[in-house]
Amino acid sequence: MLDLSWLLIAIPLAGAALLLTWGKESDAFGHLIATACSAASFVLGAIMFVELLGRDAGDRSVTTSLGTWIDAGHFHVDFAFTFDTLSSLFVLLITGVGTLIHVYSIGYMAHDERRRRFFAYLNLFIAAMLCLVLAADYLVLFLGWEGVGLASYLLIGFWQHKPSAAAAAKKAFVINRVGDLGMALAIMTCFAWFGTSSIAVVNDQIDTVSGTVATALGLLLLWGACGKSAQFPLQAWLLDAMEGPTPVSALIHAATMVTAGVYLVVRSHDVFDASPTARGFVIAVGLITLLAGAWIGCTKDDIKKSLAGSTMSQIGYMMLAAGLGPAGYAFAIFHLLTHGFFKANMFLGAGSVMHGMNDDVDMRRYGALRSAMPITFYTFGIGYLAIIGFPGTSGFFSKDKIIEAALAHNVWVGIGALVGAGVTAFYMTRMMLMTFFGEKRWREQVHPHESPSVMTTPLIVLAALSLFAGVMALGSWIEEWLEPATGHAVHHDPPLPIIVITLIVLLVVAAGVALAWLAYGRQQPAAEAPADSEVSFFTRAGRAELYGNAINDALVVRPVTHLTRALVWGDGKIIDGLVTGSADRIGEISGELRKPQTGFVRSYALMVLGGALVVLLGLLAVTLA
Repeated sequence: MLDLSWLLIAIPLAGAALLLTWGKESDAFGHLIATACSAASFVLGAIMFVELLGRDAGDRSVTTSLGTWIDAGHFHVDFAFTFDTLSSLFVLLITGVGTLIHVYSIGYMAHDERRRRFFAYLNLFIAAMLCLVLAADYLVLFLGWEGVGLASYLLIGFWQHKPSAAAAAKKAFVINRVGDLGMALAIMTCFAWFGTSSIAVVNDQIDTVSGTVATALGLLLLWGACGKSAQFPLQAWLLDAMEGPTPVSALIHAATMVTAGVYLVVRSHDVFDASPTARGFVIAVGLITLLAGAWIGCTKDDIKKSLAGSTMSQIGYMMLAAGLGPAGYAFAIFHLLTHGFFKANMFLGAGSVMHGMNDDVDMRRYGALRSAMPITFYTFGIGYLAIIGFPGTSGFFSKDKIIEAALAHNVWVGIGALVGAGVTAFYMTRMMLMTFFGEKRWREQVHPHESPSVMTTPLIVLAALSLFAGVMALGSWIEEWLEPATGHAVHHDPPLPIIVITLIVLLVVAAGVALAWLAYGRQQPAAEAPADSEVSFFTRAGRAELYGNAINDALVVRPVTHLTRALVWGDGKIIDGLVTGSADRIGEISGELRKPQTGFVRSYALMVLGGALVVLLGLLAVTLA
């Protein structure tokens, strides 16, 4: 069965092709075909995972080639896929959570006239993401990488009649292309130094090149990862991408696409192990994004944008863990999996709230929804407990492991991760209080109600996974499972006993919860947000997304705009002036020379006679001289 990894991709890809070409007669059941395709890939992936479980640790990797893709001189690329311990977890996450989101979308998109096309795009995204994580070669990975970018563009801008959605899709596409440039340069570097872009060969031979080459390759891969995972400084697209339908936010911005950068770093672990400098940059990027995303999450009143800031922050945790090297690779993937469950749960829960609130996203106009939407409340609440790291939930195990490893690596890095945990508790408690507690602040025309079972059933499943996925930490299972793919985990003793660190983390989290309750629990938030002039710099900066868009505008957009205008002016006035001006002058000279050509014979005879006289006079003058 393990040599059928290509079929995992082919099934949803066929579903997308079928729905995009069938026609309107499939509108009535197209969503069912798409959901069945995603579910079929999940079932096949689960069977393959079980088969992998039954193998010895050294035999848990199977590479299947579908043939030669590129054969040009010394450059050879097989269209090959690898199913191993790392990719198997991603397959289950992508297809499992993806199928639940398909089911949820049946209810959420029930009245959308373009629903069949939406489900076709979902299938296309699933296929591209599976290609990315199963690829045995960086070039094949890049094919999935670009496919994910295309599908995300189509899904974010799905409601293209909204100018804001169209602009958000374009922004995400352009910023991701900036990151893709780094990825493309990384592949070229692999070919230049190793003569191949095979991931296994590059990892095996990285020790044969200088530290400078390893660092350059690591930084280029990180460049690409920052674009896909919305990490500093390429994070500005993520919050705008909330303009897409809520299931898109759950699929792309919680469980799959934004984790691609983390996957890339972990898959290329030997490259980063060969360059402490590159790993240091990964840690720095992760820590900055962790804190920046948490800051933004504290200030947004839009429930989806607050969750998007949270996603930035949690991906920052994963990137930070990946930068710790062998001490953190397994924990990065562990938190990636648990985050996929509880963040998808909360994004879909936010969609359920919007469904009951006439698509209003402003938490200031919510309040007291726990009684009107009990299933959404309880499932969202479990996701909340998981993300803040409440004892016994999945987030408690995965996030604490990262904080412990960070403290063991560097005390200041560990403190940064600890601060992030406290801020996470603050903004998530703020979200819970503003949405489900206090007094109702609804508009008169709004009548909150629970979502249909087709939407709440995925919430229940994801809530259960958010609670119990922490079992992967028992007996160090996640570390042992990933060891064949990421190498042996090396642990260093943290500066304090583990139990003390756990207690400190819980106290910091409790402090974040208490501060949120003091600010939003004891008093009702205003139904309308105060003006920027009435709030602190902290709030103004968070609302402005730490001025990321303004910085991009000042450093990139406006200079490029001015440069483009200058080039257009130069092209018109200088280049075109030289070409057209020369042609005009020649035309004017030709016009003057044309004037003597009157077409009258008498004129020509007179000119001949005059010319002859001139010649005779010239000869006479020479003779007399």
